[in-house]
Amino acid sequence: MLDAQDSARVSTPRHKTWLRRTVLDGMFAIAIVGLSAPAFAAGQSTADAIAQYREMLADGNPAELIEMRGEELWKTPRGPNNVSLAQCDLGLGAGVVKDAYAQLPRYFPDAKRVLDAESRIVECMVNLQGFKRADVIKQPFSKEGQDPTDLESLTAYVAGQSRGAVIHVPQAHKEEKDAYARGQKIFYYRAGPYDFSCASCHGSDDKRIRLQDLPNLTKPAAARQAFATWPGYRVSQGALRTIQWRMYDCFRQQRMPELNYGSQASIDLITFLGVMANGGKMDAPGLKR
Repeated sequence: MLDAQDSARVSTPRHKTWLRRTVLDGMFAIAIVGLSAPAFAAGQSTADAIAQYREMLADGNPAELIEMRGEELWKTPRGPNNVSLAQCDLGLGAGVVKDAYAQLPRYFPDAKRVLDAESRIVECMVNLQGFKRADVIKQPFSKEGQDPTDLESLTAYVAGQSRGAVIHVPQAHKEEKDAYARGQKIFYYRAGPYDFSCASCHGSDDKRIRLQDLPNLTKPAAARQAFATWPGYRVSQGALRTIQWRMYDCFRQQRMPELNYGSQASIDLITFLGVMANGGKMDAPGLKR
C-alpha cells in the first residue's frame, strides 16, 4: 500500500511512466506463460500467444506517453534559435505532419539526398532550431529502463500522426530509386564473422530465433506488417524503439561494424523496406515483445 510520500512520487510523469512500464513488464511475463501453455496444448505457436498479448494491451500502449512527450517537444520553442519545429518540412510542406511518416524516406531538394523520418527530424533540429548535429545524434537511443530520448519521442509523435495512413514511399526521383537499389543490395549482402546478411533471417519463410518468428521481408504482406509498426514500444526492454534502432540492432546481431545513426546505409535499407511495404497501413507506434 502506498503512503503519502510514495503517492506523491508516483504522481509525477516520470514515475507514472516507470510504474506503467513495470506493470506491463510483469503482464508480459504472465501473459506469455499463461497463454503459451494452452497454445502449445492446442498445437498453436508461441507467436500466437504473443499476438494475443499485444491485442490485450492494444488500448494501453506505453508509447502513447512518449508520443505525447514528442508532441510537446515538437511544439515548444527550443535550441539556440528558440523556435519550435512547427515549420519543419517532412516532405508534404512546411508544418505538415499528418500522414508524412507514411511517405518517408523520400528525396529532399534542400538536403540534396534521400532522408528517412528520423534523419529529417535531425535536419530540422539543426537548421531550424540551431542545435549542433553532433549533439543531437550523440545518444539517439535510450538504454533499457531510461526515459526516452528527444529523438525517440519526436519520432513517436511524427509516426503517430500517420496512424491509419497508406504507406507510400516514393520512387519518382532518381535518388529515391538509387536508395532502393542500394538498400536491396545491402539486404542481401553477406559479410561479417558469421557470413550473415539481412536476408539470412528475413529472406525466407518459417525462420525463428528462440521464440521469435522472423518475418520474410521479401514478401509484401510481411514487409507491410513490419514497417507499419515501427517505431514500437518494446516491452522486454521497457523502451520505445525506432526503425533506425532496428537497423542498428540487426547489424549488431550480424556482428557487422556499428551502423551510424542516419547513415546512408541505414536510410537505404529503410527505403528498401518501405517500398516493399507500400500499400500497407501505418499502425505506429506499435507494441513489440
